[in-house]
Amino acid sequence: MQVLNNRWFTGFVINPLILPQNCVAMANPLAGPDHEVAGWFHAHLTRTFVSVLRAVTEFGSSEWIGVVLFFAVLFFVWKKWWPSLVTLIVAVPGGMLLNELLKQLVHRHRPFVDGPFVDWSGYSFASGHTIGATLLYGQLALFILPAMKARHWRRLTVASAALLIALVGFSRIALGAHFLTDVLAAIVFGILWLAFCLFAGKPMRRSVVLAPGVPLVSEPALVRVEETEQAAQSLLS
Repeated sequence: MQVLNNRWFTGFVINPLILPQNCVAMANPLAGPDHEVAGWFHAHLTRTFVSVLRAVTEFGSSEWIGVVLFFAVLFFVWKKWWPSLVTLIVAVPGGMLLNELLKQLVHRHRPFVDGPFVDWSGYSFASGHTIGATLLYGQLALFILPAMKARHWRRLTVASAALLIALVGFSRIALGAHFLTDVLAAIVFGILWLAFCLFAGKPMRRSVVLAPGVPLVSEPALVRVEETEQAAQSLLS
């Protein structure tokens, strides 16, 4: 595949986007590296590479996230883990909705919108697949980590979540769907939103009443082990 003309890149970087009045004109100090990375991958795409990338990128697709959320919601309802359920819904779909609003405000166009291997629509900043993966796998990791006592299992959980997020982000860049800064911004926004949900949900988690006979950690994602032990001791005293 032929590399796109350098003049096209230069003109695209220098000329500012003409945005609607209700959009935020956002200068990109990394526009040069953004286009260089996008152009390099676009010039080296092959059908086999694209097939692999499309398979990887599905782990951040709205369809896949919807399926995982559906079963997670059923599980939390079955266990009656209501704080976990609320946190999951606010963190993942809520964060993805905010990202869509951000896309409409920034109004950044994608690196490539058509070609032999690409056919994208919508806006680019920030990457929806990447923030979806960050929110989903990050929140699932927060659910699992407090229930793990062994340090190596904790590290494996964090590494697995980080690897999935990185692979999804890489696939979006390599496919020409997003710039590098779109992916990095999505990861940062996703982490910040998860942190906000974690701290904002503290009052709700503390209001969970533990009754005698209930397992020590009934909601591993939301009740810290040490806090649960203290609450159990106070009930028995």
